[in-house]
Amino acid sequence: MEPQTSLERRRLESLDAESLHQHQIARLNQLLDEILPKNRFYADKLAGIKRPIESLEELEDWPFTFKEELLCVTPGGDLANNLTYPLEKYSRFHQTSGTRGRPMVVLDTVEDWQWFQRCWHFILDAADVVPADRVLMAFSFGPFIGFWGGYDAFTTRGCLVVPGGGMSSLARLELARASRATVMCCTPSYALHMAEVAAEHQINVGELDVRRIIVAGEAGGSVRAVRGRIIDAWGATVCDHAGATEIGPWGYGDLNGDGLHILESEFIAEFLSVKSGTPAAEGELAEVVLTTLGRAGSPVIRYRTGDLVRPTWHRPGANRFVFLEGGVLGRVDDMLIIRGVNVFPTSVDQILRSFPEIVEYRLTAFKEAEMDQLRIEIEDRLGQPVRVANEFKLRLGLTIHVDAVPLGSLPRYEGKGRRFVDKR
Repeated sequence: MEPQTSLERRRLESLDAESLHQHQIARLNQLLDEILPKNRFYADKLAGIKRPIESLEELEDWPFTFKEELLCVTPGGDLANNLTYPLEKYSRFHQTSGTRGRPMVVLDTVEDWQWFQRCWHFILDAADVVPADRVLMAFSFGPFIGFWGGYDAFTTRGCLVVPGGGMSSLARLELARASRATVMCCTPSYALHMAEVAAEHQINVGELDVRRIIVAGEAGGSVRAVRGRIIDAWGATVCDHAGATEIGPWGYGDLNGDGLHILESEFIAEFLSVKSGTPAAEGELAEVVLTTLGRAGSPVIRYRTGDLVRPTWHRPGANRFVFLEGGVLGRVDDMLIIRGVNVFPTSVDQILRSFPEIVEYRLTAFKEAEMDQLRIEIEDRLGQPVRVANEFKLRLGLTIHVDAVPLGSLPRYEGKGRRFVDKR
């Protein structure tokens, strides 16, 4: 797979709708020619479809793919069963985080991993990463795919990449200082946690050389209050990124906005209205459905991500890829209906992070007389939960019980934050 230039990436971002659709159709036909009939999962699932496809509307008659279908219990673990080739063809092993069910093993070929890096270079462009940058990878480097693709993309761009796996937060702060890192990659939660640890040790992270932070793994990077907290603490700009082990790096923000573009040159995106289940209108709350166009070894076609978004196709600017205002707003299975009001964890995050005195929090959803209820615990330096409850009443129109707990009593997270406990 030939590497793309930044000029080629900008050209793809600027395609009009018809040219983009023709590009996607050609890529999808190439993918189908490669994977069928070798990929038994999709050979069975797509039996009888007409090929080559001539319009994207034809996909509406194809079956969806659900994560539960991909799980295949084997003696070696829960291996995704959408593999196209024999195991000997694969060179990369990754595993889903397991925050929603059993972890699933996903494999990639050498060619798949080159495609992963192509996707990541769109993210690096958006974050204004240049070869002279020094990049601190502040994540654990376990089997969760995390920033592994980014690591290799940074190296091919010519950056000095500093791995920060297996270290304490204080040690990573020292590594950032010693390496004079100009870019950092981590989850939004961890960027805030590192700033908290720094303050405890009289370290001013704003005086470090870090000036751009690429975040992923949770929705905070496109939540205005969370971005603001990170920017204020680090004196750095923030670029959001969205991806999943079984899908790939599908979304990226920029240094100025609160939201994500879907990388439509590498993914076909569909949007299902939460209200009707039909294709969503502009700005309507919808579940995003994705088809990979360059991952032949472990493809997903019409994959129900479970991520809730509000798409817009008419955002000003040179990038014409569909934009998701506010990024990923929540998960289909996380949505709460409390006394008739739809509430997402990201909405709660936006409100809580607007209080600079709140260090950490936890949400617990439960049923009471068949009704959804929400309890919130906060580590609050002021110890005044009433003011927070009043803000929920003002902004959401809901009375929500908020408890103050001792500072340091709630869990901290290096990877995906798990602040939402669903006991329903």
